[in-house]
Amino acid sequence: LKVVVLAQARVITRAQQALYLGHCTLSIAPVPFLLLTILLGMRDGLKFLIHVLISQVIYLRRFENLRCLNVAGNPFTEENYKPYVVSHLPKLTYLDFRLVSQQMREEAIIQYQDAIDALEHNERDEKKKIEAQRMHQEEEKILREAFVDGLKNGVLFEELFAEDVDGFNLNQLPLMDEAFEGYKEKMTKVCNELVEFGIKEQEIRARETGLFEEAVNKAKQADKEMGVQRVNKFLEYKKEVLNEIVQLGDPRMVENKVQDLHEELSTLWDVLMGYELQLAEQLEDVIKDFERALADMISNFTESAQNYFTQCRELELLHHEKLTETALLIMEKVLKSELEEELPEDLRIMFVDKDTITNAVNASHDVHNQRIDNKEDDILTRINNMKEGYTSDLYNAEIQRNRNRIAEINHFLENTKDEIDEHLDR
Repeated sequence: LKVVVLAQARVITRAQQALYLGHCTLSIAPVPFLLLTILLGMRDGLKFLIHVLISQVIYLRRFENLRCLNVAGNPFTEENYKPYVVSHLPKLTYLDFRLVSQQMREEAIIQYQDAIDALEHNERDEKKKIEAQRMHQEEEKILREAFVDGLKNGVLFEELFAEDVDGFNLNQLPLMDEAFEGYKEKMTKVCNELVEFGIKEQEIRARETGLFEEAVNKAKQADKEMGVQRVNKFLEYKKEVLNEIVQLGDPRMVENKVQDLHEELSTLWDVLMGYELQLAEQLEDVIKDFERALADMISNFTESAQNYFTQCRELELLHHEKLTETALLIMEKVLKSELEEELPEDLRIMFVDKDTITNAVNASHDVHNQRIDNKEDDILTRINNMKEGYTSDLYNAEIQRNRNRIAEINHFLENTKDEIDEHLDR
């Protein structure tokens, strides 16, 4: 009484590695297995093995470049497996090193037509889900970069009532349906306007940042080209002088040539340091200008965002006043037993007296204001942190670049001096 349990993860991993690297031929080695005791006959266990192994062929459909497949020696090849493999891998050209004929393919497809139709239907659905998920992730990324995530299409409105069960129940009171839907519609509209505005502002920031970084890179490249030009000119001069020194026999003339070479090297150091000083001053001014521009852009966004959140709070206040009015009106009818509709249990327990219902309505209002305030604080904090972090990284990167460049110039100077001395010693 035994059944085979597959250990197949390793095989599929090899398949992935081969096909992702662009190979179109795959050989699956026989899979090792474990034997476990179970209430199945050996024949039934073998059928289970065949079903599981063959079903793994479906996994290979995702490798669109697979043209050759070798499964020789696998347990499921003991039965008529080829029609199943050929029908489920329609682009397969060779199976077990034999050409798949058109007749064999057509017969295999007819044999498994129903299964293939169902499989393709499921694959189309899965692709749609994956594409929808990808688009959702891209949209969320755009919203996060624009600092307006958690706002679009009523997300903030839903968060207001996410943990405010009593508030949501109160909005199910008679006469509140229209007011509640109107509140939701207006709040969603304001949030969507903020989202649209935020995305446009992000596009402006991204464009300005791109222009700034392009200007910085051009300045660095121009400085590099000037430095390389001067260094190459010096290296040519050094080569000529050293060649001349070899041919000179007068020590005084050699000493003069060496002195001229050291003076030229000192001049090169002054020039390179001058280039670096000029570049550092330029970059410092450019970074400061961009920092001010970025601050203005952030300020424009934050001021507008605050205005939108003020509108949200005003809508919440108007709705709160409407809910309070309606709740007190129903409270009077409850006390006078004039209420035409029976209230649900979760609402009836709040209509004990005027203070109880007023406290419940006010508590809901406080929760909503807190949610709006928290969202506003989150957005403003994150965008200001982005500004501070980005500008801080700019300054730190420039300081490090300047230090590295100065060290590079000094290192070149010392190495060149050593090279000249070494050449003279020879």
